Amino acid sequence: MADAPTRLRLTEIFLSLQGEADSVGWPTVFVRLTGCPLRCHWCDTSYAFTGGQVRELPAVLEEVRGYGVRHVCVTGGEPLAQRACLPLLVALCDAGYAVSLETSGALDARDVDPRVSRVIDVKTPGSGEETRNFLPNLASLKAGDQVKFVLASRDDYLWSKAFVAEQALATRTQVLFSSVHGQLLPRELADWMIADRLPVRFQLQLHKQLWGDVPGK
Repeated sequence: MADAPTRLRLTEIFLSLQGEADSVGWPTVFVRLTGCPLRCHWCDTSYAFTGGQVRELPAVLEEVRGYGVRHVCVTGGEPLAQRACLPLLVALCDAGYAVSLETSGALDARDVDPRVSRVIDVKTPGSGEETRNFLPNLASLKAGDQVKFVLASRDDYLWSKAFVAEQALATRTQVLFSSVHGQLLPRELADWMIADRLPVRFQLQLHKQLWGDVPGK
């Protein structure tokens, strides 16, 4: 990747606990890239849509190294909207980190380094962006990837339940259901999943339980 782009626009780099997905609870460095082509109704990182600072890839790697932890999550915004995201993921894997990528599922994630754990959203009707789901991503799922549904209502739940069945997702990967903070009570979602014996994993956003909506946490 000698000619790969190396300039990234970053909103922030920070250390916290991973609040979601399979590596929940691990101390993790978050590299939040700026920009997103989607506008989900419930988005909690709209501050990452614009602004940010341009950084060179080596400087980003140096800052990540300074935190001294093994897990790194590249997130956004929508990180894949930047061409330099792919070289960043390769460099982090080459450096020996356990790397995850949080992506909206609207952009092509098939060229992501196979060492990366991809957490791919499926946008529900409540997001207002369900027409943007890039379904070929789901055909490329591998061990270690996860598919995430963020639900704002009972209608979102029923839609997601049908989608999981139609795509046979539960037989191919780990499927995560979580509720929109402040819109759908987690207990309601848990009750529905139990009643339906749904073969998916319930998750709470750990960081929201600990710190609420504080950015950079």
